[in-house]
Amino acid sequence: MSSTPNVTRVTPDGVTWLASAGTHPRSTLALWEERPDAPVVLPCGTVFDVVSAPAIFGRRMLDRLWDDGPGSGPVAVFRGRVLLFAAPGTAQRLPSLLAWEEWGSNRTEAVPPLLCHGTGDAVTVPAPAAGDTAGESRWLVAPDTRHPWLPGPEVVLWAAVRAARAAVRISIFPPADQGAKVYDVSRRR
Repeated sequence: MSSTPNVTRVTPDGVTWLASAGTHPRSTLALWEERPDAPVVLPCGTVFDVVSAPAIFGRRMLDRLWDDGPGSGPVAVFRGRVLLFAAPGTAQRLPSLLAWEEWGSNRTEAVPPLLCHGTGDAVTVPAPAAGDTAGESRWLVAPDTRHPWLPGPEVVLWAAVRAARAAVRISIFPPADQGAKVYDVSRRR
């Protein structure tokens, strides 16, 4: 059982933090005041980066962060993907760390690719009023402060590697030859 916190409502400080990422924070705040159920597209790279993973694998990463690691910053679900909000610069550094770990090699081909959104990218974030109801867009861990802790690339890598190890069983033995004849040698004469 995961110990992920059950913070699914964005606090007023969290709304301010999210809006600060936008080009026009006051306009974003005004929109959310009028329509608190409206998702918004926000740029990445200055206030946060986002690492996007398929839902099941992203949830495994989140579980590793909370069960065995330092926790996470805000985390959302949007269109079947988990969006892990990370420190600015993570999107630039994480791909080279993943390559160093041979992410996507034959050993880990069952592990999905992670999408990194940083400077020049934008993501759709759930509305502040998006609760814990099942749907396309909601918060798993909602922003609740003006300065949330955001994991850096090393922490995200740590969570991804541990989630991958749990998802993929790697054997040191080569796969058995399916056409080979097997003889029982336990009854020697």
